[in-house]
Amino acid sequence: MSTYSVDPGAPDEPYLSFWRERHLCTLTTLRPDGSPHVVPVGVTYDAGARLARVITNKASAKAAHVLAAGPEGARVAVCQVDGRRWATLEGRAHVRGERERVAEAERRYAERYERVPSPNPSRVVIEIEVERALGRG
Repeated sequence: MSTYSVDPGAPDEPYLSFWRERHLCTLTTLRPDGSPHVVPVGVTYDAGARLARVITNKASAKAAHVLAAGPEGARVAVCQVDGRRWATLEGRAHVRGERERVAEAERRYAERYERVPSPNPSRVVIEIEVERALGRG
């Protein structure tokens, strides 16, 4: 096995396949004091759009950390692991509340995790503009 960096807009098929499998992931954001806040999440990855998505409640700490970064967005990372395989996506995140964006994130979540998320009128999506993709496979 080797560690590799891949083009986040054109990863190889094994990397994409790993992101389609059902895995719990982590999202790392930064608290106001600069310390990391790492939480389990479901993530979907749209390589063509260079976009990763995490659905969450608008009152969550993760959403607050992203919003606190301002209009430039927050530097974040999402990661998943399965045995010796792992994949990380890094980039700038923004909280989006537009209904069509949330619906698309919910659709992708349902496709990957094989379950429709429970209704939540306070749901938002954290969209991560992926700048770097790393992994080991």
